[in-house]
Amino acid sequence: MTGPLSHIRALDLSRVLAGPWCGQNLADLGAEVIKIERPEKGDDSRAFGPPWLKDRDGRDTRESAYFASANRGKKSVTVNLSKPEGQGIVRDLARQSDVLIENYKVGDLARYGLGYENLRKINPRLIYCSVTGFGQTGPYRERPGYDFMIQGMGGVMSITGERDDLPGGGPQRVGIPIADIMTGMYATIAVCAALAHREKSGAGQHLDLALLDTQVGILANQGMNYLATGEAPGRIGNAHPNIVPYQPFKTKDGDIILACGNDNLFNKFCEVAGCRHLAQDPRFATNSKRVENRAAITSLLAEVFAKRTTREWCDALEAAGVPNGPINNLEQVFEEPQVVARGMKIELDHPLAGKIPLIASPMRFSGTPLDYKVAPPALGQHTGEILRGVLGMSEADIARLRGEGVI
Repeated sequence: MTGPLSHIRALDLSRVLAGPWCGQNLADLGAEVIKIERPEKGDDSRAFGPPWLKDRDGRDTRESAYFASANRGKKSVTVNLSKPEGQGIVRDLARQSDVLIENYKVGDLARYGLGYENLRKINPRLIYCSVTGFGQTGPYRERPGYDFMIQGMGGVMSITGERDDLPGGGPQRVGIPIADIMTGMYATIAVCAALAHREKSGAGQHLDLALLDTQVGILANQGMNYLATGEAPGRIGNAHPNIVPYQPFKTKDGDIILACGNDNLFNKFCEVAGCRHLAQDPRFATNSKRVENRAAITSLLAEVFAKRTTREWCDALEAAGVPNGPINNLEQVFEEPQVVARGMKIELDHPLAGKIPLIASPMRFSGTPLDYKVAPPALGQHTGEILRGVLGMSEADIARLRGEGVI
């Protein structure tokens, strides 16, 4: 493998999305990622369907699209952690691994002798990444945490959605599990940083990632707007809290997003749109004034946009260098020429579903390009391969473990 982490082996003991997203990132970057799953059922998200992947004849398999979204590039090994020999297998794999990712409740793996303090004794270089809802410390540390509730607790739903006094107003979750995905992204960064530190120190460490921490951390400008003023921002729909116009408008036949990030772009827009008088109006001449007079400028621009089609606006604004774009559905997303040119849709051979479509990683490297070879695995697909190749077990050993329900 050619990726920048091709010298790394990671054990992924996590389930559903946040932890698996980190594991998938590591696999995309070239690491050998061994996913440890329960025999028979596996990762909970294997059952999160429909939709299911289709087989070569177009029939549903029992492989969920959800599972496939976060487990590309991994090797699946089934191990029963409730059995001492199963715990021993994971311990032996951890001894030969660089990274371990887990999202069990605080203290659960320690009951099996697989907590950080247990494994650091046999592998002091191990990077042990724990992903939980609320972290390893604090009064909520033992609570389970799910993305939806974290979006609510972490404030993002208080700033997402239309105003309460408008049709459809009220709190809305983000359309993807943003707390899970971003926690997986931060976990990936933390793992890579810990690996870099290990190169200098020789020592591994315990990483403590929490969904709630992440959701608070990515409040970004909205969080700072509150901290700077003491006033909690509310929901303003698709408008931007600090920039105007930076929002969608209805066209003659659809919708378009206009993104005037500075006064120069607003002036360019007004020139193209035939409304130069708006750029010269003292109420709208600067961004700060447009923010103050948001309702007035929005109403005037709505009348302007209704005069042309979405395609006409996109072509005219693109020619003038004014940032804009249509609001695509997912079919249109994957037909966008730029998305096609960047190779964001890939295909890999799946053991049960044949050739399946997947979404590529957005990471690009000039010297160590990503090389997609392994599709999301079938449950236990690589158990024998890993036990033979990594732990040196014989076929008789593997057969005995299968018979005893250890694997």
